[in-house]
Amino acid sequence: MSSLVDRLWYGTRRPLWLLYPLAWLYRMVSESRRRKAWKVKDAPLPVPVIVVGNLTAGGTGKSPLTARLVGLLRGHGWQPVILSRGYGGRSDSYPLCVNETTSANLAGDEPVMLHLETGCPVVVDPQRKRGALWALEQRLGNILICDDGLQHYALPRDIELAVFDAARGIGNGAGIPVGPLREPLERLSGVDFVITNGGALEDLEHPAQFTMTLEPTELRNLKTGETAPLESLRGQPVFAVAGIGNPGRFFATLESLGAEVSGRAFADHHNFRASDLETPGGSRLVMTAKDAVKCRGIAGDNAWVLSVTAALPEAFAEAFLDRVRECQGLFPNHQSERT
Repeated sequence: MSSLVDRLWYGTRRPLWLLYPLAWLYRMVSESRRRKAWKVKDAPLPVPVIVVGNLTAGGTGKSPLTARLVGLLRGHGWQPVILSRGYGGRSDSYPLCVNETTSANLAGDEPVMLHLETGCPVVVDPQRKRGALWALEQRLGNILICDDGLQHYALPRDIELAVFDAARGIGNGAGIPVGPLREPLERLSGVDFVITNGGALEDLEHPAQFTMTLEPTELRNLKTGETAPLESLRGQPVFAVAGIGNPGRFFATLESLGAEVSGRAFADHHNFRASDLETPGGSRLVMTAKDAVKCRGIAGDNAWVLSVTAALPEAFAEAFLDRVRECQGLFPNHQSERT
């Protein structure tokens, strides 16, 4: 699926040009929804709200960035709460607060992963404003981070970050379904920060554009919790599986660590079965942290998880925290623990 998307959307050509009427309709509907949401814009929530999202369809690294923002905020005294739509989850009731035993089938893979990786409260609700209000009623924290909510205009927000995959960029520059753009590039004029994952993008013009890299940090056995040095992958046969937005990036990361990679790419949020995890010969099975939360009950002893962390320049951290402090002044009753 990913290679097909790459061919149709992320090249220089526009093979789906016959679908331009649908792309125009998609854009009109999107802009109409945004105008209506802003026209009836509710009062802001009583704490700062940060939204991480993207303009392009597919994986860009939003969740690792969200986890990094949690770390930054905690380091400066804030108590962040993550909001998520919970794509792929099937809970009977919302809001849902994720804990260590919550299944990905119930909450979605990304919320479970974010809670396990950060220890931060994660509230799942397709109606993210309802989830936000519930989180505040429960006193879970004093600042909210919405993972993948740039187009969810019902949620008031104070800071927006748009994330791009530098290798894919804006693709052919057309809107869905002709190209990958959920909204036109003019939308970037309203966001606070543009983050490009893996390098700079000359096609984008924004005064606060920063480069992010995803750095491998840990190799952990999914069954036992045992850790192994990343160097142990060098020269070793690895069978990799990835049900994420850009599986190629994960495979390339393993290759950069010296592994001899064969693998299988699945659609984003794929619901894994045991047969998907069968490895040829004695190969080590390696997967992403996002996929691992769905495979805890079906993976064998040879299953390992490669965790990554988002690395950003110090200039971004300073600019981001300065922007948060500006918002802090608007909410005097919700100060961070340290200033």
